[in-house]
Amino acid sequence: MAKLIPAAERLIRARQLIQKAREIPLPAEMGRNDLSYIAAVRDFLRQARDMVKFISMTPSATAEVKEEVKKIFEEIEQADYEILG
Repeated sequence: MAKLIPAAERLIRARQLIQKAREIPLPAEMGRNDLSYIAAVRDFLRQARDMVKFISMTPSATAEVKEEVKKIFEEIEQADYEILG
């Protein structure tokens, strides 16, 4: 059985994944058009999205936690636009 990760830890891990996506070095040859670069960035952002997407649906989630989840979704969209824009 999978280990349960508390919501607060999920929020922290999601932000770390977003940061990892931002830190991927831009390839010298093709730049932002490199398919492996795009795939790596999108994979980190997908993992971040998957990490928090069900938190707001849990009955134990407070309004503050739900607001943090919304902020993380906005950060993911912003990071996608800034990195791959």
